Amino acid sequence: MRKSQKTELADYRQRNRLEAKGYAGARSTIGGEVNQLVGETKLMDAILKRNNLNDAYLRIKRNKGVAGIDGMSIKAMLPYLKEHRESLIEAVRTGHYQPKPVKRVRIPKPNGGQRKLGIPTVIDRLRQQAVAQVLNRIYEPKFIDNSYGFRPQRSAHQALLRACRYYNEGYKVVVDLDMKQYFDTVNHDKLMAILARDIHESMVLRLIRRFLTSGIMVNQLLIANEQGTPQGGNLSPLLANIYLNEFDQLLKARGHKFVRYADDCNIYVKSKRAGTRVLASCTKYLEGKLKLTVNQVKSIVGSPTKQKFLGFCISPTKQGARLRPHRQAKLRIKAKLKQITKRNRGRSLDLIMHEVRQVMTGWLNYYGIGRMKEFIHGLNQWLKHRLRQYAWKQWKKIGTKIVNLIKLGISRHDAWIWANTRKGYWAISGHGVVNYSMKNEVLARWGYQDIAQQYEHIYSNY
Repeated sequence: MRKSQKTELADYRQRNRLEAKGYAGARSTIGGEVNQLVGETKLMDAILKRNNLNDAYLRIKRNKGVAGIDGMSIKAMLPYLKEHRESLIEAVRTGHYQPKPVKRVRIPKPNGGQRKLGIPTVIDRLRQQAVAQVLNRIYEPKFIDNSYGFRPQRSAHQALLRACRYYNEGYKVVVDLDMKQYFDTVNHDKLMAILARDIHESMVLRLIRRFLTSGIMVNQLLIANEQGTPQGGNLSPLLANIYLNEFDQLLKARGHKFVRYADDCNIYVKSKRAGTRVLASCTKYLEGKLKLTVNQVKSIVGSPTKQKFLGFCISPTKQGARLRPHRQAKLRIKAKLKQITKRNRGRSLDLIMHEVRQVMTGWLNYYGIGRMKEFIHGLNQWLKHRLRQYAWKQWKKIGTKIVNLIKLGISRHDAWIWANTRKGYWAISGHGVVNYSMKNEVLARWGYQDIAQQYEHIYSNY
């Protein structure tokens, strides 16, 4: 039998029994607002409405993703839904629906650790998405402006720009709060009590509770999850925001300047002494009221010019604070490119160019708003050197090298000399005929997109 978690509020299940006896009929002012947001209908009806379910299906299909423990793929979902649609809806409506356990998946973190994901089945994902879409209309107006993670029309860039604004206003000390394994430690009873303030349908609350306690499948072993909102579920990001909105409201009431993106929260103050005081009080609230764990080692008071937030640091300039990618972000992208262009991979040059474009387009779209002109120009030259080396290695035989060099405009005599050189791949690709023949125009024809030009375009529009 599952034990109840301890909270400072009345046990949620006790309240649930009251709702079953008629409490659900009561309507507070907030309850009226909820009905207005979803139309004059019950939440469960809004969740199971055809248009809402269709939107949920399209979102699941667009997001793709892997199968859950039942092995059903995204492609197989539509035929299954056509055959079982009515029974699936009826199971939710009558309260007989029981989500399947989520599949435990571990993905590597940039710092060398592992992030634990819980992958629901595609059918459970559809149901979670349907619930999330309705609840989002209720809770989005309740979230405050300083929260940016997992919210529509909000991005990490907006959060970073607000951090810059606070720095320009004189708040040049940051309290960097690190919540240890936040998604895995959300207290279920506390979360359900928060939800029950605005949701007065016991069936909907019970459905959410079942999503939270569906269990985790690890190597064919079912593990009960007594706390946490598993990352990977469609409802988890919204529930995580609802939970931390309690903390947001506290910070707002105290008049703090802060920015929160998911579980990354930075509070900006004017002195280190104030920062130390704020860190202590926030730790007391998070651990005492919200039952979370603050990482005392990683949570520090320092300068935003040195502390990393969403991969960036603040860089003071004469024109005001700007953003710059953190040193770790630069090291990671160079290591990634080095791995892609490793000359013994045995892949075609077209595929290597495609991988480089893919990685650098994503990286520049995120980090391109930061100041790093010198770094990008150096990386650009180094990367072109790597690609020339890769092409030279691919040609392998002396005859192939001669033919390809002649095609690139090198005389037969020079081509023969360089094709027979004893210099190493890296040395020869950095100067001489090889460097001259594989000029920028040739690399562009082979599929290379100049990252320095990409960066200048992105940064100039920032």
